[in-house]
Amino acid sequence: MAHDPHAYPDLTKNQSLVMGALSEAKAPLSAYKILDQLREHGFRAPLQVYRALDKLVEFGMVHRLESLNAFVACRHPRCDAHEVIAFTICESCGQVVEFSDNSLTRRLKSLVRETGFLPKKTTIELRGICRACAA
Repeated sequence: MAHDPHAYPDLTKNQSLVMGALSEAKAPLSAYKILDQLREHGFRAPLQVYRALDKLVEFGMVHRLESLNAFVACRHPRCDAHEVIAFTICESCGQVVEFSDNSLTRRLKSLVRETGFLPKKTTIELRGICRACAA
């Protein structure tokens, strides 16, 4: 697997390599799977991967899927402009689809307004079976 560390010029070499691994992945990757893929590029410790992932998440280029303890490259243009990000996760094939929905965002805002809660981040993960696997 060839990762071009110059593909993302504003990132460090490690960040670029981690981003490349996630961008090429067909399914979410754990930090340890990323480490295994990048050993030939000089990665030796999980901390190297976690540092890169932390920055990539901060930059909005990567999302952490809490229920899987894994990461995916952002595939939704301008997702940082959305208050609510949602994912469907197929438990059969591992496919992850990222989406945003304005009506869902409005409804959630209404619910939290009623409770006085001030959310910092809203991520919804829907786990089940995708259309292709269900067929």
